[in-house]
Amino acid sequence: MKVEYIERTLTSVITEAAEYYSVICVTGPRQSGKSTLLKHLFPTYKEYSMKDVHIREFALNDPVAFLQQPSEGMFIDEIQKAPVLMEYIQGIVDNNPERKFLLTGSSQFELMKDVSESLAGRAGVFELMPMSLSETVEQRAGQNLSKQLYEGLYPAVSAGKNTAKFFYPSYVKTYLEKDVRDLMNIQNQMQFLRFMKLCAARIGSIFNASELGAEVGVDSKTITRWLSVLQASYLITLLPPYYENIAKRLVKSPKIYFNDTGLACYLLDIETPKQLEHDKMRGPLFENMVVIEILKHRYNQGKDGGVFFYRDSNQNEVDLLLKQEGQITAMEVKSSMTYHASFERTLRHLPDWIKTPVTKRAVVYSGDLENTEGNIKILNYNSLGLVL
Repeated sequence: MKVEYIERTLTSVITEAAEYYSVICVTGPRQSGKSTLLKHLFPTYKEYSMKDVHIREFALNDPVAFLQQPSEGMFIDEIQKAPVLMEYIQGIVDNNPERKFLLTGSSQFELMKDVSESLAGRAGVFELMPMSLSETVEQRAGQNLSKQLYEGLYPAVSAGKNTAKFFYPSYVKTYLEKDVRDLMNIQNQMQFLRFMKLCAARIGSIFNASELGAEVGVDSKTITRWLSVLQASYLITLLPPYYENIAKRLVKSPKIYFNDTGLACYLLDIETPKQLEHDKMRGPLFENMVVIEILKHRYNQGKDGGVFFYRDSNQNEVDLLLKQEGQITAMEVKSSMTYHASFERTLRHLPDWIKTPVTKRAVVYSGDLENTEGNIKILNYNSLGLVL
C-alpha cells in the first residue's frame, strides 16, 4: 500500500518552536523525511538544496544576494555543504527577527558545530530519525515481527514507495560513495563496509575498539574515528551505561545499536523475513528496535539523552533505563513470544542497586499476553507508550 504522507510526531514540537525561533534546524540521517516534514509544515517557504551544484555556487559566491531572495521564508536543504551561510543568517535574523529560515542537514558533527557557533540562541534544533512504531501502526498492520525488523522504518519503505531489498543496498552504496568520502577521506571502502558489517554483528554488545580493530585489520584509533563517522551520519547510536554517585563498580563502555533494523539486516546479510525467523541476531535486532524506539520518543519531544543501560561488575544488567524528571523507567527487552517469570529478576533488584527512584518497570517482549496492573508491567512492544 502506497501512501503520500505519514504524520510525524515531531510536528507539534517544531510548530511550537517556530513561534519562538527565527531559524528551525532539523538534523537526522539521509532519507529520514526531514525535507518532506518541513515542506508539509511550511508549504509556502521557497526550497533551495545545497546538493544542487549551481545553487550552491550561487550561495557561496554571493551569500547576501542568495539569502535576500524570498520574502515569506527560506528553506535550505543540506546546509552543511555551505556552512558559511549560517554566519550571514545570523546577521539577517539579528536585524530582522521576522525573517524565517528552515535548515536541514545529515551530518551531525559538522552541522552542529556550525549551528552552535553561528546560531546559538537563534535556532531551534531537532533530530528526525526514521519512522517510529507509533507513527506506522497502520502501515505495519498484519505484518509479523520478522517482516517489521527486516523492512525497518525508513519513510520510503514504510510508505510503500520502495522495498527493503532495493532500498538498503542503494542506501549503503550511496553512503559509502558520498557521506564517507565527505566526512573522512577513507580510501578502502570495502574495508569500511566490513567494519560496518562487524558493527552490525555486535548490536546490543559492549563496544570494544581494540577487539573490532583486530578483526578489521586496523588499529583501535582508526576504529574510533570510523565509529565517529557512523555517529556523525546518524547510522548508529552508542547507548551509555547508567552511572551516579554510588560505590558499586559499573561498566563504563557503551553498547552499540543501529538507528534502523532494516539497514542492520542488510549489513548482516539477512535477505528475507523468513531467514530472520531463525537467525541468531533476531534477539539483538528486537532489542535494537525497542531501544531506538525509546530514543525516538525522546527526540520527538525535542529532547535528547536520558536513555541508558545498567550493568555492574557482578554482571547484573538491565537492558534499558529511561530517566525523566529525576525518575527511572526500567525495561527488560525479550524477543520471546512466551513470557517467563525469570524476565523480571533484575527489574525486581534494580531499586536496591541505584539511588535514583525507579517508578516504573516493564518487561517488553513479542508475545500477546499483557499485564499493566502489577508493579512490573508485561507489555507487547507495540504498547511501549503505556510506560513512556
